[in-house]
Amino acid sequence: MPELPEVETIKNTLKRFVLDKTIDTIDIQWPNIIKEPNDTEHFKTLLQGQTIRELSRKGKFLMFYFDDVVLVSHLRMEGKYSVYDSSEPIKKHTHVTFRFTNGEELRYNDVRKFGTMHVYPRGKEFLNKPLNQLGPEPFDEAFSLDYFYQKLKKTDRYIKSTLLDQTIVTGLGNIYVDETLFRAGVHPLKRASKLSKKEVKAIREQAINTLEEAVRAGGTTIRSYVNGQGDMGMFQQELYVYGQENKACKNCSNTITKMKIGGRGTHICTSCQKL
Repeated sequence: MPELPEVETIKNTLKRFVLDKTIDTIDIQWPNIIKEPNDTEHFKTLLQGQTIRELSRKGKFLMFYFDDVVLVSHLRMEGKYSVYDSSEPIKKHTHVTFRFTNGEELRYNDVRKFGTMHVYPRGKEFLNKPLNQLGPEPFDEAFSLDYFYQKLKKTDRYIKSTLLDQTIVTGLGNIYVDETLFRAGVHPLKRASKLSKKEVKAIREQAINTLEEAVRAGGTTIRSYVNGQGDMGMFQQELYVYGQENKACKNCSNTITKMKIGGRGTHICTSCQKL
């Protein structure tokens, strides 16, 4: 959390508040968030005086496009961006504050401090970590059935773990992998290389459908996700298995169970998803 739908919602919300705003100064309270350059003063120098021209997204990464540079931000588990007037009190766990010349501030809040920020020259962002390590998104033309099938044939990992691998397909996290596999009728412990082409086709189609529905709903609020304006996502009302353990399956009334796969909590209906 946040995953692709949540970051897409954050991007679209923030656009209304930060486009064409110019950074005056930057305050950094937790330097470990800044990964590139690894010198915080250099980081500030690269961004001060720059104007936000566009916001974009790749997988779970949010990109702020300035005049000359790009800020690549990963929110990880608990990262949030919000815009405030400079007179408003700064909340606990606010680790980076971008002060605009108009008196407003873009504040990055992160309870767990897992988020990361990289700055690169425009045009170089996809040539460097972390973006150069990402596979295609489910929405990309490159995420074809043939591409996906060939990738899965090359790994003997569980399909649950494989779908979480951002080098194969980017944007899917724990919530949407569980939902995708349920909708596709595939058990998460099936080996990726053993899946039939029909099963791979179903997983691909349901990954796309699930993410599209989640984007329309503004994402999923499980614990603390809100968009850039403080609003919750609503897709949690549409979840079939994630967070539904011990409840009746909406499809067959069997009890939803939870297990650990690769250290990740995994939700499943053993009637609808047979191994």
